[in-house]
Amino acid sequence: MSDRFSVGDHVTWNSEAGHVSGTVTKVHTKDFEYKGHTRRASPDDPQYEIKSDKTDHVAAHKGSALRLVDE
Repeated sequence: MSDRFSVGDHVTWNSEAGHVSGTVTKVHTKDFEYKGHTRRASPDDPQYEIKSDKTDHVAAHKGSALRLVDE
């Protein structure tokens, strides 16, 4: 099972540009449209929208791709 995160959690993930960190802004528990594509999500396997700390970029990831940042 994937890790669980909540809105406001500070997380990090690996992107093509290296490690990125940001704040969870939405938790999706059902399929949703994201940048023209259907993303699959369920209560057992949610997806998260995260706003980057350094840019206004918003990314969508499964919990398995994210790690909580120790603050």
